[in-house]
Amino acid sequence: QVQLVESGGGLVQPGGSLRLSCAASGRTFSSYAMAWFRQAPGKEREFVAAINWGGGSTYYADSVKGRFTISRDNAKNTVYLQMNSLKSEDTARYCCAAARWGDPSDTDAVYDYWGQGTQVTVSS
Repeated sequence: QVQLVESGGGLVQPGGSLRLSCAASGRTFSSYAMAWFRQAPGKEREFVAAINWGGGSTYYADSVKGRFTISRDNAKNTVYLQMNSLKSEDTARYCCAAARWGDPSDTDAVYDYWGQGTQVTVSS
């Protein structure tokens, strides 16, 4: 069993930056593909970014490409999401997810473990 705990959310002005962290328990974190998803009120959950087990391959939603960066530190069992040039439409609850098998995916069905999320609000 893997537990994921997100942190780093908050209120930020448009154009600002935040760095989200997702700390994972378990000895096999380094073998998992990891991803960030987000869900705004009244909207479906959507893919944000994903990273493979070693960190060498990353994937992004078109809406965040060039602004967000996903990374991981396997020694610390942590995955990060650096968010720059934030927009009001980035306001959502951000959750990290872990997949025991396979490559990173933008499909939430492949992920086995989910965190509770951290709220990001972009507003002036």
